[in-house]
Amino acid sequence: MFLGTHQPRLDDKGRLFLPAKYREELAEGLVITKGQERCLYVFPVGEFQRITEALSTAPVTAKAVRDYSRVFFASASDETPDKQGRITIPQALRAYAGLERDCVVIGANTRLEIWEQRAWDTYLADQEQAFADLSEEVLPGIL
Repeated sequence: MFLGTHQPRLDDKGRLFLPAKYREELAEGLVITKGQERCLYVFPVGEFQRITEALSTAPVTAKAVRDYSRVFFASASDETPDKQGRITIPQALRAYAGLERDCVVIGANTRLEIWEQRAWDTYLADQEQAFADLSEEVLPGIL
């Protein structure tokens, strides 16, 4: 499970230090791909395989499934952290998320998300009040 908020910086080669608390879980490899709201999703290999299996059972006759799968898999990049715990984020993914220097890495349960700092700040400012004002259960019987 991935939790918390971290603020690493991209270096000049497009590398990012993974938060130390996640390095062991991601040491064998990970997959980075485009996420919603122009962030990047980072999945451990096992979780990415689970998603792949789930999408493979979805009907290819459904246009939304085809569209989502194409973007999701075409933009995916498998990476292995180096000995210092850095990953290289491909240029196309950096461009999609607007990553230049200051980043935010958030834990999002089964994945990490990488955001450009200002984009995260804007998103969080918009969502925190809505979160605080929720009056219905998001997950019935749980929350």
